[in-house]
Amino acid sequence: MNKILKNTLILTAITVISGLALGAVYEITKAPIAAAEERSKQEACQEVFPEADSFEAVDVDADAASQAASDMGANATVDEVYAAMSGTEEAGYVITVTDGDGYGGDIQISVGIQADGTVSGISFLSISETAGLGMNAEKPEFYEQYAGKQTDRFYVSKDGGEGEPVDAITGATITSRAVTGAVNTALGYYQNALGGSGNE
Repeated sequence: MNKILKNTLILTAITVISGLALGAVYEITKAPIAAAEERSKQEACQEVFPEADSFEAVDVDADAASQAASDMGANATVDEVYAAMSGTEEAGYVITVTDGDGYGGDIQISVGIQADGTVSGISFLSISETAGLGMNAEKPEFYEQYAGKQTDRFYVSKDGGEGEPVDAITGATITSRAVTGAVNTALGYYQNALGGSGNE
């Protein structure tokens, strides 16, 4: 009985010490990890909005985000929003969106949108499409089709629609639609929640 009690106390002590050690390690590493994540987000923002000096996080309006995806017919969520600052002025926004209709699963992108509604660029944060097909979305000849365009929405040209046409990636129409859905959701959120004027 004493042996069982002794072993129990030893195990309890080991568990407590391990827990305290893990807690201490977490506290020590929490700030550097958070700083690294924030730096990574800032770099992603800079990539799609190079004219901005800095980026400030903005709360996401969940209702407006859901409405934007619905209006654009996309299976997408707005994950994060940053105001793109030029000095003390807002030059536009960077909106991170995840579309769930990729061929290989979720596709997450950041979309830079200037104050006049022009898309300044997009970048991929997460994509797992088919090599040699859907992964070609990461090639400039595809994603640069969105940049520099001022429109309320894009559409994959082979599908027809309203707005600005985008040529689908050869053999990867599903991926093309998902990326376009994500960009459209960002545009819709910008127009509805951030005071975007869209086209005149």
